[in-house]
Amino acid sequence: MIILIGSQKGGCGKSTTAVNLCAELAGQGHDVVLIDADRQATAANWAMDRADNPALAKVHCVQKYENIRDTLLDLNQRYGYVVADAAGRDSRELRTGMTAAHILIVPFRPSQPDLDTLPNMQDIIIGAKDINPSLKVYGLITMAPTNPIIHEEADARACLDDYPEIHLLTTLIRDRKVYRDAMSDGLGVVEMDNPKAKAEIKSLVGEVLHGQA
Repeated sequence: MIILIGSQKGGCGKSTTAVNLCAELAGQGHDVVLIDADRQATAANWAMDRADNPALAKVHCVQKYENIRDTLLDLNQRYGYVVADAAGRDSRELRTGMTAAHILIVPFRPSQPDLDTLPNMQDIIIGAKDINPSLKVYGLITMAPTNPIIHEEADARACLDDYPEIHLLTTLIRDRKVYRDAMSDGLGVVEMDNPKAKAEIKSLVGEVLHGQA
């Protein structure tokens, strides 16, 4: 299965989402490859750090830019899960990845600048579905405030009603320091001692792959 993580804006937790998906899937015993299609190489650096610890479940990593379609399709024949991290903009990597992916996850923060990118993102998705009509698209709220009196999450959920091509997930990812700590050590939060963050990633995998929020 090919899972593409893509957004029109950087800083929304795109690479963090990709690597944590990989860590959880690998921990479940699946054969996983991470495709870093973002020249910032955040995901690839995480994978290199992870490779230094042989006690961790193996996540293979490949860096590929420009047209990534054939690479995704080829690796899908050899791995149980192919997770691709595309650059946080309207890129060739994002567009070609959509033509091959089974699932697209669109991370976005519950903020107006992120919400403003959704109209163009929906247009790109519609075009991709002309080539890949079976593509499933999920919106994922990331970096949501942990303060319960801040209502940005509810406003973001209401906004998604205007974008029917993007199915908003029940799961959301909070703004937790543990995600940043895990990234620096090549870990997933499921491998750290933070039950709330761990539950978020397990919920994400369950909802996207099995329809269980």
